[in-house]
Amino acid sequence: MVWSGRWVAERLGVGLDGDEELRSLLGLALRRNPKRAHLLVSNVLGKHVPQSPALVYESGRGLGVRVRALLGDEEAARAVVLGYAETATGLGHAVADGLGLAPYLHSTRRPVPGVAAAGGFEESHSHHTSHLLLPENPELLAGAGPLVLVDDEFSTGNTVLNTVRALHERYPRDRYVIVALVDMRAPADRERLTAFAAGLGARVDLIALASGTVTLPDGVLEKGRALVERWSAPDRTPAGADGTPPGTVRRVELPWPEGLPDGGRHGFLPAHRRTLEAALPGLAAALADALPAAVRDDLGAPPGVRGLGGTAAVPESGVPAAVRDDLGGPQAVRDLGGTAAVPESGAPPAVRDPDAPATGGPVSGGPAAIPAPGRPRRRARVLVLGFEELMYAPLRLATALESALDAEVRYSTTTRSPVLAVDDPGYAIRTRITFPAHDDPADGPGDRYAYNVAGGGFDAVVAVVDSVADTPALHAPDGLLAALAAHTPHVLLAVVPSHLPVPPAVQERASMLAEPLRGPAFSSYAPDDVGWLLQDLSDTRLEAPTEEREEAIQSGGAHYAESLPVEYQPSADYQRLFQRALDESAVRIARAVGTVTETVLAERSPRPVLVSLARAGTPVGILMRRWARQRHGLDLPHYAVSIVRGRGIDANALRWLRDHHDPADVVFVDGWTGKGAITRELAAAIGESEGFDPRIAVLADPGSCVATYGTREDFLIPSACLNSTVSGLISRTVLRADLVGPDDYHGAKYYRELLGSDVSAHFVDTVAARFDEVAAAVAIEVKELLSTDRTPTWEGWAAVERISEEYGIHDVNLVKPGVGETTRVLLRRVPWKILARAGAGPDLDHVRLLAEQRGVPVEEVDRLPYTCVGLIHPRYTRGATGADGKAVTAP
Repeated sequence: MVWSGRWVAERLGVGLDGDEELRSLLGLALRRNPKRAHLLVSNVLGKHVPQSPALVYESGRGLGVRVRALLGDEEAARAVVLGYAETATGLGHAVADGLGLAPYLHSTRRPVPGVAAAGGFEESHSHHTSHLLLPENPELLAGAGPLVLVDDEFSTGNTVLNTVRALHERYPRDRYVIVALVDMRAPADRERLTAFAAGLGARVDLIALASGTVTLPDGVLEKGRALVERWSAPDRTPAGADGTPPGTVRRVELPWPEGLPDGGRHGFLPAHRRTLEAALPGLAAALADALPAAVRDDLGAPPGVRGLGGTAAVPESGVPAAVRDDLGGPQAVRDLGGTAAVPESGAPPAVRDPDAPATGGPVSGGPAAIPAPGRPRRRARVLVLGFEELMYAPLRLATALESALDAEVRYSTTTRSPVLAVDDPGYAIRTRITFPAHDDPADGPGDRYAYNVAGGGFDAVVAVVDSVADTPALHAPDGLLAALAAHTPHVLLAVVPSHLPVPPAVQERASMLAEPLRGPAFSSYAPDDVGWLLQDLSDTRLEAPTEEREEAIQSGGAHYAESLPVEYQPSADYQRLFQRALDESAVRIARAVGTVTETVLAERSPRPVLVSLARAGTPVGILMRRWARQRHGLDLPHYAVSIVRGRGIDANALRWLRDHHDPADVVFVDGWTGKGAITRELAAAIGESEGFDPRIAVLADPGSCVATYGTREDFLIPSACLNSTVSGLISRTVLRADLVGPDDYHGAKYYRELLGSDVSAHFVDTVAARFDEVAAAVAIEVKELLSTDRTPTWEGWAAVERISEEYGIHDVNLVKPGVGETTRVLLRRVPWKILARAGAGPDLDHVRLLAEQRGVPVEEVDRLPYTCVGLIHPRYTRGATGADGKAVTAP
């Protein structure tokens, strides 16, 4: 058989070396992703390559059996299994089944209204990086037992490090088990994970079906992009375009057990597992009865598959025998009798020029037809097609159908991932169907894909979606069902009821929540400037020395929001520098305030409710409110709420806002963007489905993370120079379990004792005094801006990832880009060094002064996308030293 990675290996120079089973487990394809050119395509995952569901399920379940043997029954009963969205959701669930005693949870990209995230992390190489953890029971991750992390493949280990780092801060434990189909990390990545585990003081074990390495030549990204451009072709095939009459689409009602989760997005317990096993015979019968008689034929167990669990023989290694014996080439391409004929040249008959671009149509042979009279009987081919993260429920339906039906059943799922399709037996993705997203995703509309389905010779396709995704877009002329009907005679739609937990907080009466705090009782701002949806913790001691906080944060012993840094008291020189900066930049800031406010009024709401993200966003919210009043006579409501990286936005504050205002009018406001972490946090925490618009309006967007901004220049905003004394004397927000209960807002302190140093009102008054001066310029600028494509490019995030790797930090949370974020590093954290754009002028005077006071080196860098970047000490302990070999001390 031809290896399904040959095409990429020959043209791109990618090497795949390792265990004997590796090439039978993996093929190669080219992805449409600027961060990685190649895609490892699993033959046993059931995502891109239609495969026997019994084989897919047993590949994962066998790994789970090995984990249970490693841990022992006692530890297995204390474990929690966590799978990664979207590709490993079904795999992780199968591992949990093999473990037998553990609950299961998978990450998700789908926010749920009112459900607070129990955690989150980033997958930097993905096209959609942010993961949420939304367990129905928030205590699911709180135990001290082992955490079993499951992904389809490990390439660098960065995703695992990000996950463990994020979860260990909140739920520390002493043992982790990492499970994958293949481990493809380089030696340096393996050493990094070992060192990271040692730093946590935790044991980390790894179990995989096979291991190896991927060798990439120089310039692989550029070569990959060139190949993708050369071989790309339209792939939306209208019904009948290939000469095949459009198939029929029918709906099948499934007897889905009441209260059974559709997957592991909100938790799946051992009791749920038993309920599903008992229901599988009825579910399989419902699917089989709905199939046409010509496809169904006789009911009976196909050879080699016994029982509803799919008991294909699995050797002791955990690798199904079929992986070694039958997976040399693509599984989806077959003629009526089996594998498509391939001539000695290795190219299918329809491919004449090996370097000609693919047409995007069906692969050689086309879809199967019903055998002509007198032709030998063949087994029908049925595909069960899952939906993105919804992999486990369709997989179990497919295993049950495979056991019950005398047909050749295959399983795969749709996906978000854009991958090039090439009709060649040495390429893993032979065909692609493209269709619009049909589940109203929180990150907006976009294309979705089904690979190796067109031309697969399927007599019927059973499309399984959850009820949230059963939308008009699914049934539209260009939707998934119509696209499938172009390539198969029969399409069945099976809808699994979506399990949407209703958290207790949403059910409580909003009247139980306190009214917003206002000055002068809380903050030095005027009462009508802002209402703080916070609780007053002024009498609680929360401050800790900078060095102690940094050590606790980086060791995973505490979250940064559980304490406060000691408030920086500026020197006389620094206060003079702040005043000079304010005098010089007031016009610039006023213009940005006018631009962002006018953009909000034009595009978002004529009477917006401003909700600033405390505390950096609050001075900006006050200025936007003053602009609207001064220029338009509008008296806009303005509130400040807390949002915490890794913990989400204050859910109780959202409840109060929802009870008192139309969520559609709420506009979230922040001071500036760095790499966009808070932008992602907000989008992940609420999504559009809750009624709130997660898009943030900011004064400055140097990271190109938002579409509503006053400017994208990275310049000195004087409110970033100071802490509470320019923010109404309010501390940064606090979220700690012993202080913030389920019915409380996040907390903050009011530093009344600093009234003598307060410049909060002076700052906003100085900027507002320049509004009339900039009004004409703002009108011109807004007119131009409204006709401009302002789609975020996220170039700031990409720059941070690059800097993190170049400087050996390997944690984007320790890289703080932009003038504002760099200032925060110098005021609140333990800085390691400052990167300054070569030739940067007065905007960095205060940064240079703070760096000098703290003994932190400032390194000039060419072609820096920001004016400056602050690097937090990446391995901080109180004995750590800076780049110059000296101990890093607090001011």
